[in-house]
Amino acid sequence: MPTVPVYNKDGQQVGELTLRDDIFGLEPNPHVLHQVVTAYLANQRQGTHDTKTRAEVSGGGRKPWRQKGTGRARQGSIRAPHWRHGGIVFGPHPRSYRIDVPGKLRRLALKQALSDKVQGGNFVVLDEYKLEKPRTKAVVQLLKNFGADRALIVTADGDITVYKSARNIPGVGAMRARDLNTYQVLRAPKVIITKDAVAVVEEVLG
Repeated sequence: MPTVPVYNKDGQQVGELTLRDDIFGLEPNPHVLHQVVTAYLANQRQGTHDTKTRAEVSGGGRKPWRQKGTGRARQGSIRAPHWRHGGIVFGPHPRSYRIDVPGKLRRLALKQALSDKVQGGNFVVLDEYKLEKPRTKAVVQLLKNFGADRALIVTADGDITVYKSARNIPGVGAMRARDLNTYQVLRAPKVIITKDAVAVVEEVLG
């Protein structure tokens, strides 16, 4: 079973924590991770884009000029696609980009993403992390203590003060353990998580 050091918020080691091998000790499978991340990003798309066809563009009801005798090509509408301000051919229309992924596959991908962070030494466990009030400087100092510019901070209950303290820092996010997803874990160079949050992750994924 993988064992990781436990730190306080000042970056000093205060103990060790043994992680579950079936969650944090897996070999990452790039195909599984790619499949789940692709589905996650596709499901974030609203799909509300729309272009107007020649039938939807206003105007163009009158024939621009008579069919014959002008020496010009015949035209039926000034809203035909080859006219300026005309309709769009084969343009995007509202649709769903949703990709369904089995729950087992999503959980497997999250386990592999967490395992990758542990194996790469980018999984930092804190004994606890509490803030009395939102303070960005506190999170900046925390990152500095662990040599990180960007990170994902994970707490057990989604502490709102931690979230507000981290949201103004580019590349830094904060979320509760139950909301973890593969994309957020892979995207963060370092995952900083509390001991209580680790217990929640093991409970949910176990």
